[in-house]
Amino acid sequence: MTLDRLAYNALLAFFSFPGAALGQKAQPAASSATHTVTLDVVVQTKSGSLVPDLSQQDFTVLDNRAVRPIESFAVVTPAQEPVHVIIFMDAVNTDFNKMAYVRGEVDKFLRAREGQLADPTAVAILEDKGPEMAERYSTNGNEVADSLDHFTIGLREIRRDSSWGASDRLQISLNAFHQLLDYAATVPGRKIVLWISPGWPLLSGPRIYLDSKQQQAIFNDIVSISAQMRKADVTLYNINPLGSAESLLQADFYRTFLQGVSKPQQVQIGDLGVQVLAVHSGGLALESNSDVTGMIAQCLADVHSWYAISFDSPVTGEPNEYHNIAVRVGEKGLVVRTRDGYYANPQAITPR
Repeated sequence: MTLDRLAYNALLAFFSFPGAALGQKAQPAASSATHTVTLDVVVQTKSGSLVPDLSQQDFTVLDNRAVRPIESFAVVTPAQEPVHVIIFMDAVNTDFNKMAYVRGEVDKFLRAREGQLADPTAVAILEDKGPEMAERYSTNGNEVADSLDHFTIGLREIRRDSSWGASDRLQISLNAFHQLLDYAATVPGRKIVLWISPGWPLLSGPRIYLDSKQQQAIFNDIVSISAQMRKADVTLYNINPLGSAESLLQADFYRTFLQGVSKPQQVQIGDLGVQVLAVHSGGLALESNSDVTGMIAQCLADVHSWYAISFDSPVTGEPNEYHNIAVRVGEKGLVVRTRDGYYANPQAITPR
């Protein structure tokens, strides 16, 4: 991957100062010897069917490979706990013609089943000027679909295939994502964010070099986003609408960055990719399929029923200590998805 020098310098300048990417705000230090972690856990068969009838004894929770006692356990449905759905259409990273297709697919999903939606839903769109969101949620899909008419998607000034535009699109996307998480924290209950987009630029490769200041600033943003998503109770899903039009190499490149990072020296800009954040949150990154309506339904099947599990994790006084989470079930052949890690005592560190 190559970037022209002007784009490269602009990109690194974006990550050169704490707070440049929004959300890098210091968090209070831990005040007790333990820290309660709450997980939304989805269990499915390999064919994708939900498994809603497990008991607490079927689960084992590991924090940094150490088994932790389960403090609370519940089987949850949206009738018991509110779930709000945000369908977020990304016009910055999707070309204009494909956006028309995405709007049509979203409209078709919303109006299906006579417009009856299982969960309160709102639509939002990202343009060069930033994110714009509908004013209210509704379970009336026809009403939500009608709200799409209030969004005017103009011709973008930023080209998806432009190297200069890549750094601009990354900055716009990350800023918008922070704003979305801040907003989601004000909405009660669990939030499901469906980000429909090929993804913002990963901008990582053999010709991308980061100094220690830039690595620290990017690490700060990774920690910040992780803390924001946990606070807002957001599970993120990325739906790539390009389908077979996207090369397999480009569609799967995000998999390079799925390993959680525990220190600044490990980071790459790709660690902030929307697909990476989706997988880390316990959601899905769906690709190689242009059936946007079907992929939306596949994502929302996760909230028909899930398990709410909490445990107490020991916390040290060190800032930004990374903890890997693994949840296992005793029955073989089941697929478990949940948040795969967190940062204890999250706080921004000023790059030196």
